Amino acid sequence: QVQLVESGGGLVQAGGSLRLSCAASVMNYAMGWFRQAPGKEREFVATISWHSYITRYADSLKDRFSISRDNAKNTVYLQMNSLKPDDTAVYYCAAGTELSGNQWSYSYWGQGTQVTVSS
Repeated sequence: QVQLVESGGGLVQAGGSLRLSCAASVMNYAMGWFRQAPGKEREFVATISWHSYITRYADSLKDRFSISRDNAKNTVYLQMNSLKPDDTAVYYCAAGTELSGNQWSYSYWGQGTQVTVSS
């Protein structure tokens, strides 16, 4: 069983930055970030391979968001810059055996961390 714990969410003004962290009990998985805004479906944000050689992003976010991982610290990060009110959502960390933008490819999920961007 893989345990994932997100942190780093909070309230930020539009234009600001946040860095989310995901502490994992094991790290030999592809790791992804997804988000879910109120009344909307969960959507893909970014994913990173186990060795960090491959990253993928949602097209609309790749210029502002950056995913990274530190396997020595069992942690995955999501750096979010130039935040907009539309980025307001619960952000989830996920682990899976396949590098994918499809949430069904991920077997393990954290509880999520709330990000609120004020205008």
